[in-house]
Amino acid sequence: MKTLNLILLATVASVVASAPVSAQEKSDIGKWYVSPGIGVLIFEGNEPANAGSIGLLRLGYEATDHLTFEFGGLYGPRFSKSSQSKYGPETFKPAEAWGVSADVLYHFNRWERWDPYVSVGAGYMRSPDRIFADHSVDAWMPRVGGGVIWHWTDSVSLRANATLAAGIHSKVEAVPMFDLGMIYRFGGQPAAAPTGTGAVVGETDTDGDGLTDAEEARLGTNPRMKDTDGDGLTDGEEVNVYKTDPLNRDTDFDLLSDGDEVLKYKTDPLKPDTDAGGVWDGHEVLEDSTDPLNKNDDLMLFAVQVEFGYDETVIRDPKYFAQFDVIAKVLTRHPEATAVIEGHADRKAKSSPQYNQNLSELRAKAVQKHLTEKGIQASRLKAVGFGFTRPKVQPDLVNGNPENRRVEIYIRGAGGLAAKEAFLKEEASTK
Repeated sequence: MKTLNLILLATVASVVASAPVSAQEKSDIGKWYVSPGIGVLIFEGNEPANAGSIGLLRLGYEATDHLTFEFGGLYGPRFSKSSQSKYGPETFKPAEAWGVSADVLYHFNRWERWDPYVSVGAGYMRSPDRIFADHSVDAWMPRVGGGVIWHWTDSVSLRANATLAAGIHSKVEAVPMFDLGMIYRFGGQPAAAPTGTGAVVGETDTDGDGLTDAEEARLGTNPRMKDTDGDGLTDGEEVNVYKTDPLNRDTDFDLLSDGDEVLKYKTDPLKPDTDAGGVWDGHEVLEDSTDPLNKNDDLMLFAVQVEFGYDETVIRDPKYFAQFDVIAKVLTRHPEATAVIEGHADRKAKSSPQYNQNLSELRAKAVQKHLTEKGIQASRLKAVGFGFTRPKVQPDLVNGNPENRRVEIYIRGAGGLAAKEAFLKEEASTK
């Protein structure tokens, strides 16, 4: 009993000591919460107690967007301890138990309405009625668990939790616990009350992303999620710092997320081709293994807006032959060069992913066939299709967008943009 009192006293003291600091620190407003609940604690069959109801009280601190520290206490006044007499039937008598715990919670969607989490921690329980395994008076319990929180308002949430503890004695005994409860967050700010003829929206920034909830409502972003589009930048950074679209992971459609461009590759999230070498940043990183900040290593790119007939994969319009003939001449002049032919489709609301994938592959192969007929060895050409997964511009789901329906030929081993421009200039001078 003395040990438990010391533990409880230390827990309360640490909370009280930290309270003035949290009240003074602006960054801590809304991070502390209290969570009462009720539940059931279940003992294994070989322990001298039956399952019983418990009351819980937790104190939590939200350290980051994903991590929360919780300190809790529980009390169970109505356990039933079995007693087996050598000469009589099994009897039961009332028993009680109490305990404390410390857990770390990992949240998957911290600022979504539904907030699932997992937890790991440790606990200590004590019962003067010796209801634990080996008729022990107390037990130390490592524990794991999980649950889900439903955020009702900025200040109030509901929760369901399941925990599996392991009572450590001469042997390990599993002790499951299930509980339901609520969370009250200190410092959570509700929306301002309406005044006059219109509602006044306060300067609340629920998710701490640098945009007020009113601004997020206007932009269409999620006021409970710092990074609405999941690109690695907060909504506030996108709007106020980088001028990118907080609802589009890839603002410039170069195949790299805005966050990767800013934080990983140091490219410009507003420019598809940061080094102006002729090839998009994402293609350099994902396909070519070239440096998106060095224009001298870019491949030579020819993009042709081939207008195939509806549902067709045959090149019929002679106006495209001249463009493909130029590509054949480049490959002929550089016999060591190879080319990748990429087919891309446009997307509408009812477009089938698999159908357009197949169509884009067949159209790339149609260009490959034309180049082989011009004398380029098939072994130097590779045809691939990407369906509508790599749009050049924002797809128009109603009317379609022809810019996305294209064939791109990437030539390796013939130089980059400067070599292409020189070759085209030479071609023009001979006509």
